[in-house]
Amino acid sequence: MKLHRHLILIAILFITLTGPVRSQEAKWNELNVKLKVLFTQGQYAEALKLAREAVQVAESTFGPLHFHMATALNNLAEIYRAQGQYLDAEPFYTRALAIREYALGPEHPAMAVSLNNLAELYRVQGKYGQAEPLYKRALAIREKTLSPDHFDLAAPLNNLAELYRTLGRYIEAEPLYKRALDIREKTLAADHPDLAASLNNLAELYKALGRQAEAEPLYRRALAIKEKTLGPNHSGVATSLNNLAELYLSQGHDLKAEPLLKRALIIYEKMLGSNHPHTATVLNNLALVYHSQAKYSEAEALFKRALSIKEKTFGPDHPEVANSLNNLAFLYHSRGDYAQAEPLYLRALRIGEKAFGPEHIRLVDTLENLADLYAKTAKETEAQELAERVRRIRSPKAP
Repeated sequence: MKLHRHLILIAILFITLTGPVRSQEAKWNELNVKLKVLFTQGQYAEALKLAREAVQVAESTFGPLHFHMATALNNLAEIYRAQGQYLDAEPFYTRALAIREYALGPEHPAMAVSLNNLAELYRVQGKYGQAEPLYKRALAIREKTLSPDHFDLAAPLNNLAELYRTLGRYIEAEPLYKRALDIREKTLAADHPDLAASLNNLAELYKALGRQAEAEPLYRRALAIKEKTLGPNHSGVATSLNNLAELYLSQGHDLKAEPLLKRALIIYEKMLGSNHPHTATVLNNLALVYHSQAKYSEAEALFKRALSIKEKTFGPDHPEVANSLNNLAFLYHSRGDYAQAEPLYLRALRIGEKAFGPEHIRLVDTLENLADLYAKTAKETEAQELAERVRRIRSPKAP
């Protein structure tokens, strides 16, 4: 499982008013300055308190349809999203978007921010069909008003690429990732966290394509930047540790992956809590390490904990849930407990088919695992049907 969140810095708009609202204006600006600092530091619980207060101040000072109200709502939603509280975030994102469209018009740069943020939320929730048009609209707004190498183009390019990578559309993703990285290398300092995000995401693509030798130096560079700029215990550092560990897992280097995952888990549990979806990702990966070491009891407990977190966070039909179901099923499968494994594989397959369609590359692992299970339980016809389905998915498609 990958972690590839791209944090968009909270906008702070300083305004000048006269009359009795001046003190409230100053208070609103002060709240936004403080919550931005806390957000950047990963202190989301404290930032959330200030964001809620900022919404109240904005509504009483500027009114419910003012564009500063939209900024306050967007910031509140960003903090909820960072904490993994996606259902809480969505109504604030959608309200901020509606206010900005009303107050600023459909082509305003602030609209691109709101469209991007809502699209990011939908992508994380597995609502890919809803995310893509929002990403494209955000990118179109930026490209219409900015030069081709402007810094503000990098985020929508990167995020659309993230969606394409998630969907297995790697050919479409790579040029967008590279363009975003090129912009950030030209416009940002060599140790900027946004540059680290682009390095990480391109590495994620290379890992998915099996280009591990190209991925590793990008992961390492991203990790070094984050440790330098964010500190060793920031959640962003944990993300890079997890992603580098995933690369090692894909290469069979479990002993190199394990200490990175344990460090990432400590950071996430401290900074985000034990029930955050990022924590679940690391639990899943650490369980894979234990599985490979034949520590089945330890692996089972972590797989189940990760599954429980994902079901509570995303709901029962999210692709992340399917990933955990497949992994837990494979644990039972490898122990010869086919009766427990089969229904988990079947549920994972149904979720994947619903999310991606019946012949998507993301289904291959579960299909191959289920085919092997059927072969071992004398269900030869079913095994052959699944194996043929895998061959169709893997075969080059006609132009």
